[in-house]
Amino acid sequence: MRRVGITGSIATGKSTLLAAFAKCGVPVLSADEAVAALYAGPAVGPLEALVPGIAPNGVVDRQALAQRLAADPGLFPKLEAIVHPLVRQRIADFLDDAERAGAALAAVEVPLLFESGHDYGFDGIAVTHVDEAIQRQRILARPGMSVEKMQTLLARQMPQAEKIKRATWHFDTARPQDDIDRDIAALVAGIRAEVQ
Repeated sequence: MRRVGITGSIATGKSTLLAAFAKCGVPVLSADEAVAALYAGPAVGPLEALVPGIAPNGVVDRQALAQRLAADPGLFPKLEAIVHPLVRQRIADFLDDAERAGAALAAVEVPLLFESGHDYGFDGIAVTHVDEAIQRQRILARPGMSVEKMQTLLARQMPQAEKIKRATWHFDTARPQDDIDRDIAALVAGIRAEVQ
């Protein structure tokens, strides 16, 4: 089975690409969705111990956590030490399950894949990108976003040009959805032909 990672900078269409793989019948997983599940399960106890009161109803309050991180950036490495190993295990389990089920390939979206320094054992990495003006427009359209917050987020991410250099495949997601879907369908067909 081929293990495909999907990554890209904020607001460059990672979810769009993941959805295109899913349309082809490829098993897919979003690391963000895995984190959401962990914040309602295995990560609650350790995070509550790190930041008391952060999970008032047994689910981590993501907005409150973001505020605490903004106020105390020193919490970031401690948070990552708790959450990253759990996410990596969830991704490994998902990929193993897909392989056992006989899938020719499986795709996982990991937003900060290159920044994390962990390769997850992917056979190839698809990177999303868009023109920087489009990216900034998309970011600023998000609820609660400010120019300052956008600049902070972008500062923590590798430049798009560097991600493209490291990619196995790269996709401009400012193009029409049908074009993206067609490109992914061709990629999936090619991988399935190799694996058979």
